[in-house]
Amino acid sequence: MQLPARITDGCAPDSGTHFRKDPYGARGARELLRDVMALSNAEVDGPRYIIVGIEVDSDGRRSFCPVNAGDFEGKPDYVSLVRDHIEPELNIRYECAYINGQRIGCFEITGCREQPYMMRIDYSETLRRGDAYIRVNNAIIKMGRQQLHCQFKAHFQNSISANSIEIGFPGEVIHKELHLNCRDLTELPSAIAAAKLEQLMQAQLDTKGADSLVARMLHARLYDPVQPYVSRSPEDLLLEMGQIRARYAAEDHKYLFGGNASEIQAVVYNQSDEAILDASLVMLMPKDDEFHVADRPPHASQRLDNDSTYPIVDVLENAIRITQRIGDIPAGEPFAIFPTPVLVCAGPGLAGRKFGIRYSLTGQNLRSPPEGKLRLFFTA
Repeated sequence: MQLPARITDGCAPDSGTHFRKDPYGARGARELLRDVMALSNAEVDGPRYIIVGIEVDSDGRRSFCPVNAGDFEGKPDYVSLVRDHIEPELNIRYECAYINGQRIGCFEITGCREQPYMMRIDYSETLRRGDAYIRVNNAIIKMGRQQLHCQFKAHFQNSISANSIEIGFPGEVIHKELHLNCRDLTELPSAIAAAKLEQLMQAQLDTKGADSLVARMLHARLYDPVQPYVSRSPEDLLLEMGQIRARYAAEDHKYLFGGNASEIQAVVYNQSDEAILDASLVMLMPKDDEFHVADRPPHASQRLDNDSTYPIVDVLENAIRITQRIGDIPAGEPFAIFPTPVLVCAGPGLAGRKFGIRYSLTGQNLRSPPEGKLRLFFTA
């Protein structure tokens, strides 16, 4: 870890920097949680640091107590301990660093914008849910009602109202509705394969025999003559029918999203005076057999090959969830949400129908998540 010059040059403890002689270890977990909260709630700008392995006396003289390499192996897992017990979630990491050849430990805490930070659950009888601490100069103080109220009030006043945010589809004006054309999907590879199996099953039912001459002749007509005929019972064909989508998933994906896809882009218009920090958007779309949403661009062979700019698409029990990590959203102009637009393909059965899309935007300095609904209209 690269330490700031003020620490390597010999700064004294202050509201944003705490020096500690020995590693916390398992027995020092309570002190770690208290110290992290205190630094996170301190009225300082920028990252805050806990430096382990340096003792500072009353005259400001330093002495080094090098930290054993085993303290960085995750036993105990300091970062998980903090994330499990303190809310809101903090950005914290613990790594080794060197000063004058001496190995020290450094906790770096960044992005402390959601004060106050406090205990989410009980840790012990002396560190309970709702407890909070603040560091003032070189002292750690337990926060009382008045201090917590002031931090909540400051956070509220410095946050952005949901009323200042507009989300919709791009255009000369921001639209709440988007029209999509339905596609003819009769040539979908899995649909073609399923139609052939249905014809074979019907032939067997008509002739009451899996190995009838009619079934063999039909097989030769439907499939490449080079492909040998294999005797299959109606039950075998039904089983194969149930596996069609999985078997032709890659070919269907290429067909649906290679040339038949429509793009969905959305924009967020931040009408406040400051940027929205670390924003993310979640959309929920209805799940329907005629509505296909790509979980990756057509050139990616699987989700793990996905372009990192493509949103995360999850198929839930009754909905399709789309998640996009946006980052900071500047103020004053519409901002495209998806670096790579969402690819969808609507089947003919959706013609004349409409879907509602629910959305929710989160951000570090949003007073509350802007939420609402957009609509998709499907045309033949």
